[in-house]
Amino acid sequence: MERINLGDYVTAPTEGAIATTVYGGLENFELAEFLAQWKGLQREALVTLRQDQRIHPSSFIHPTAIISDDVIIGPDVKVHEFTTVRKGSVLCAGAQIGFNCEVTATFIGEGAVLGHRIGVNRTILGARAHLSAGVTVAAINMTTDMRKPDREVIIRTMTGLYRCGTTQFGAVIGDDTQTGNNISIGPGAAIGRRCQITSGVSLAIRTVPEDCTVTAPHVSEVSVRRRRVPAL
Repeated sequence: MERINLGDYVTAPTEGAIATTVYGGLENFELAEFLAQWKGLQREALVTLRQDQRIHPSSFIHPTAIISDDVIIGPDVKVHEFTTVRKGSVLCAGAQIGFNCEVTATFIGEGAVLGHRIGVNRTILGARAHLSAGVTVAAINMTTDMRKPDREVIIRTMTGLYRCGTTQFGAVIGDDTQTGNNISIGPGAAIGRRCQITSGVSLAIRTVPEDCTVTAPHVSEVSVRRRRVPAL
């Protein structure tokens, strides 16, 4: 089975106390190995950090935002109105989370930006990546009871199927990747560095090499005609 090495997609944090935790070695992990250990790695990182380092004092968190107890937030992070950052998430230095987002068990790299009304779940987002409004990253496959996911997430690679070893994984999205709006990603996507994903794309169960543009069919021909307005 082909390996998916995180160092081929994302850059580990270098700023703030997060860089001194196990996340400072993020690039050394293979994806399935990381996913299998993620909960334990988060606990280890929390033990490494002092209580006053878990949420950096230079970060801005809007009073209406909700932050779970086990979230780690680095320097100069901004979390805006009505956003929820849930269990086990890590927001690295300079990350910006826009209005009314939901971030669950997700690693967000340095300088990454989430626009408005974005939902990401069990995802690894690279440094300086930018997700525009209305992007959703789903982490479980359809099943008869979505409260109890029972299908392993897989990724189709150039050489075959990659087993993630878990029923809950959204995507790894590479450094400097940019998206349009109204996009659905995952479960099971590995998107390379510096990719561009245009509006309206649905993308799951596959890898995308670095420096690619992903598009969806659009209606390019439109008709514009004047309305007949009654004379006064």
